[in-house]
Amino acid sequence: MSNFNLLLFGVYPYIALAICLIGSWARFDWSQYTWRAGSSQMLDGKGMRMASNLFHVGIIFVLAGHFVGLLTPHALYHHVISTEHKQLLAMVSGGVFGVLCLIGLIMLIKRRLNNPRIRATSSTSDIMILFVLLAQLILGLLTIVASTQHLDGSVMVMLGDWAQSVVTLQPLKAAQAIAPVGIIYKLHVFLGVTLFVLFPFTRLVHIVSAPIWYLGRRYQIVRQKG
Repeated sequence: MSNFNLLLFGVYPYIALAICLIGSWARFDWSQYTWRAGSSQMLDGKGMRMASNLFHVGIIFVLAGHFVGLLTPHALYHHVISTEHKQLLAMVSGGVFGVLCLIGLIMLIKRRLNNPRIRATSSTSDIMILFVLLAQLILGLLTIVASTQHLDGSVMVMLGDWAQSVVTLQPLKAAQAIAPVGIIYKLHVFLGVTLFVLFPFTRLVHIVSAPIWYLGRRYQIVRQKG
């Protein structure tokens, strides 16, 4: 195992998580009015509902599948399903919801870039994060294709060991677990971890927002120019 592998998959996840937590706290504490989804539906609602629903339904199921699939101990799910069948289930469900998410995301990107009103009100981070999500989604779908070459679930076990070692604060074990997997999986994992770094600085923060927070923040003062 190389030091580079240890840095990327053993140390970097904790750096990313620290940036995510500290950055989110700082943004919420110092700049609450930027903590929002920044919806553009009021500017133009045409096609928004279908695109948004496809993207959000897809991403919610994909994230839930990753959470359960990676963090469920192998000894626990073996009481319900075999490793081979678990991988097949992950490939089918991930493929279906991943494609739905991809369709919705492409529609959202096209809308944001081609609609003059929405483009004019979009920040650089708004556009950037959409393309980062697109790259991550494509990588995720490519891992499904790569998984057809090994249907025994061995790579899925190694990825599960990596994730569980990270959350149990075992960076060396995490790096050792992921070392043998293919480059496409490593790119997917690396970009997924990088999303935690980008989280506090983009509209992704709305993922952990709840309407109740609006009750506790100060009124926004609006003054008419002139």
